Amino acid sequence: MIDVSQRTVTGCSPPLPGGFPQQGRCLVMGILNVTPDSFSDGGRYADTRRAVQHGLQMARAGADLVDVGGESTRPGARPVPLTEELARVVPVVRELALAGVAVSVDTIHAEVAHAAVQAGACVVNDVSGGLADPAMAATVGAAQVPYIITHWRAPSHEMDRHAVFDDVVSQVVGELHARVEAAIEAGVEAERIVLDPGLGFAKDADHDWQLLAHLGALKDMGFPFLVGASRKRLIRAALQAYGAGDAKSEERDAATAAVSALAAAAGASCVRVHDVRSSLHAVYMAAAWSAESHASSILRSVPPHTR
Repeated sequence: MIDVSQRTVTGCSPPLPGGFPQQGRCLVMGILNVTPDSFSDGGRYADTRRAVQHGLQMARAGADLVDVGGESTRPGARPVPLTEELARVVPVVRELALAGVAVSVDTIHAEVAHAAVQAGACVVNDVSGGLADPAMAATVGAAQVPYIITHWRAPSHEMDRHAVFDDVVSQVVGELHARVEAAIEAGVEAERIVLDPGLGFAKDADHDWQLLAHLGALKDMGFPFLVGASRKRLIRAALQAYGAGDAKSEERDAATAAVSALAAAAGASCVRVHDVRSSLHAVYMAAAWSAESHASSILRSVPPHTR
């Protein structure tokens, strides 16, 4: 058993606000679903060996973090027994952490978060923002790891019924403020908090695009923030609206990378994606675009034969 108070994960240092690895740019978090029913790749990595191989592949592709989740959060998904989620997640987290990969755990359950941190996870990504399990914030606070707080209103099997807003931007910001206050009161240090607007969670595509168009409101809350748009229905809806047809999930990676670049340029600290390399290149472009020096000065440092 690993002592959390003494453990250091080399992939997670030196830290940025929120404890993420420091790269001087928006980070890229690779999605690793160890589930049979996720909307994009359900079943592909349900086997531990294949999951670990894919996690290592994403790390080699440049992922700053690999986010391991054992319970699908797609619309309509049903909860899984806690014992099943633990059996799916912990072995994968342990193997990846032992290989030097910076791992986050995607869970709404305090017991799973605790077990994953003990196994080597260095970030807890709670899509419920602490609402699903009252013990989560205290557990994360005691573990002293970064805590991603996502805007959430209801479990996956009923969340679409809660996609009702008068002003989605102000209401999401207000509800996130309440979750931040609850987390801090439970013992989470403010500098370990990362926010996520929860695209697709009790929101339709129009709500999601309104939030993406107003990421400044999230930035103004004063915490690092993460954007998770990868392959989601907001991408599909936009492609359909502009005549690109009904793109299947894996056909949405180029559009996802475009969102990654725009989110990074708007100040996002991290993007959570299925295809790491395309979004990594996208955030590189955002970093170059946003640099105080002009792109020409960046290119002057590149050998002529590689331009």
